[in-house]
Amino acid sequence: MSLFEAEADFVEVPSAVTRIRLTVAYDGSPFHGFAENIGVTTVAGTLRQAAEKVLGHEITLVCAGRTDRGVHGWGQVVSFDVRKGTDLEAFQKSINMMCRPQIVVRDIAVAEADFDARFGAVSRAYKYRVLNHAIPNPFLLSTTWHVPKPLDVRAMRAAVTPLLGEHDFTSFCRKQTAADGAIKSRVRRLLRADWLEVDEHQLVFEIEASSFCQQMVRAIVGTMVDVGHGKYNVADVKTMLEARDRTVAGQVAPPQGLVLWQVKYTK
Repeated sequence: MSLFEAEADFVEVPSAVTRIRLTVAYDGSPFHGFAENIGVTTVAGTLRQAAEKVLGHEITLVCAGRTDRGVHGWGQVVSFDVRKGTDLEAFQKSINMMCRPQIVVRDIAVAEADFDARFGAVSRAYKYRVLNHAIPNPFLLSTTWHVPKPLDVRAMRAAVTPLLGEHDFTSFCRKQTAADGAIKSRVRRLLRADWLEVDEHQLVFEIEASSFCQQMVRAIVGTMVDVGHGKYNVADVKTMLEARDRTVAGQVAPPQGLVLWQVKYTK
């Protein structure tokens, strides 16, 4: 179902258009992921319908990364064409009034005519928050993974090292099939990854790569938490990576701790 039940009379995209780029933040809790999916409420579907209602014409919305159900966004980037001369400030205000508080357009700007939020991106960065304390915090319930047992953060930091660089991350990704039935490549280039201690009880995992395959970050985080509990060590993680077998790696972390934090472009 959509947040917008009323249907408007849309026209096709006008011939004189301007491509725009939006930076979008959202609470993923009530949505069935970012990408549109028939019969369920998604971030992209809600955003597109609001945009079309304001603009009065159809749009083709392109995003930098499709986040899973329950995953949040702070730096998600989307692009689409609008009628030339559209008041972007007024458009942003209207979208935020319609989609708040779950979805907010943080920034809006005119982009190059050939800008593509997905294919123009050179890297994506995520953050994953863990509450490592015996007692849960209800105010952090929707944005952290509560892990009550103490974690060895030093071991977790060391265990990330074998994953840096370009590898086949099959052991840390869900298998995806292309339209022609072929298995999609799970080779990715991991640029950086580290665990930061925000305070006595909160940890943040920061990770950046050229792109990510489905559930890759959550599988890595889950495996690192297993390392922090002494189940695996650095050598085990290296062996997992080389095995290219999802069954040999650790658990998949829950979605609520994950945030698409930033998307980088060359222009």
